[in-house]
Amino acid sequence: MIESSLQDGALFYRAHTPQWASQPLSGAGAALRGGRFNRPGIHALYLSDSSATALAEYQQLDTLLPPCTLVTYLVELRRVVDFRAGFAPDQWSPLWQEWSCEWRRMSLVEKIEPPSWVLADEVMQAGFAGIVFPSLRGSGVNLVVFPDQLGAGDTLAIHDPRSALPRDQASWQ
Repeated sequence: MIESSLQDGALFYRAHTPQWASQPLSGAGAALRGGRFNRPGIHALYLSDSSATALAEYQQLDTLLPPCTLVTYLVELRRVVDFRAGFAPDQWSPLWQEWSCEWRRMSLVEKIEPPSWVLADEVMQAGFAGIVFPSLRGSGVNLVVFPDQLGAGDTLAIHDPRSALPRDQASWQ
């Protein structure tokens, strides 16, 4: 694995469903059913390096963009796995070839463990706070952060200078 860091308040973005806009740092939404790099029960926050990529990731294969709240994050992580350049056999174990697997189909339909979940397990066991990887929905880069892996020197903050984000579900009523 290639180790890297994100420094100086690197900017990332996330398009949140309105339901989760009141908990932009939790990763609880992804923990419900899992995600590309997190099995159910593991909190993960999926971010993108541009607002356009964040919106494309949120939209997925929908024809129209569903309602969302776009949030800017300031990120400093001491240790992340840097997979931006993709798979190279001399730098990655063979399982990394499967990072882009159809994890939804595998986990929800076929009821088998996606290889990307095993990769995430290995990353977390090695003490990394996240993985930087290419977007499958655009030309950008994504970052998955495992909030439970954050340590001293790691920062994950939202940019909300006017306190516009809802504080809880009652904000929507």
